[in-house]
Amino acid sequence: MISLRKIDWKAGLVEVLLILLALTIIAPLLIMILGSFKTSSEVLDFSLAFPRQWMFSNYAQVIEQGGLLRAFWNGVLISGVSSVLNIITTSAAAFVMIRRDTKVSNLIYLFFFMGLIAPMSIITTIRVVQWLGLYGTISSAILIYTAMNSAFSVFLYAGFMKSIPRALDEVAFLEGANILDIYTRVIFPLIVPVNATVAIMVFMSVWNDITIPIYFLTDSSNWTMPLSVYNFYGKFSRDWNLVFADLTLTSLPVLILFLLAQKYIVSGMTAGAIKG
Repeated sequence: MISLRKIDWKAGLVEVLLILLALTIIAPLLIMILGSFKTSSEVLDFSLAFPRQWMFSNYAQVIEQGGLLRAFWNGVLISGVSSVLNIITTSAAAFVMIRRDTKVSNLIYLFFFMGLIAPMSIITTIRVVQWLGLYGTISSAILIYTAMNSAFSVFLYAGFMKSIPRALDEVAFLEGANILDIYTRVIFPLIVPVNATVAIMVFMSVWNDITIPIYFLTDSSNWTMPLSVYNFYGKFSRDWNLVFADLTLTSLPVLILFLLAQKYIVSGMTAGAIKG
């Protein structure tokens, strides 16, 4: 009986600590959302109090003056295409490396694994992009994001593909399939959970990033929403209600995506990590 009470007491303490930790994350988010509906003077208290008057016009002003519609389209285009390219290239690379269990394949896999910890060199990347003639274009950002997230994606795909029996490949070969048929018709349908995880993780990573657009998107018409927030804050730094509205609109798409797809993230991470 005493041991059960001790366990209950410890579990209650852990629960309280987790609630307090959650509040430290939720409270600033609520301050931002509520502040986006306040007046420029009322928002300066930075409190959790509801607005005395709900200023929905703040959002209309932000969308119009912040150019968010164009930035939203740029973000969707860059994040979406980067996710698709990353899935196609990294899943194919992982398939080849896992099925060809040679020293060269293991060395290439180690090279990808090192990409998880090795930082990107901005100056070198800029020179490469300039040499390709893509500097300042959306295509440069898409290619860079695809490459930046390739190490993590290969790690997940490789871990999952190790659990897929090679007997499936042998049966397909006997039926007259080539290596491309095996990848597209046999392997790819089996890695749907990891595909969902990679797509969501890459999309969220690209959407929230501000470094690449600053260095590689020289034209402001190609800027994404996080970078437009940076620019908007420089113009309206005294109007925190407008800044909060801008931040809310920028965070809303990726927040909705995470809430709707979090079960796929957990299942895909489990499939790619544990099964490997």
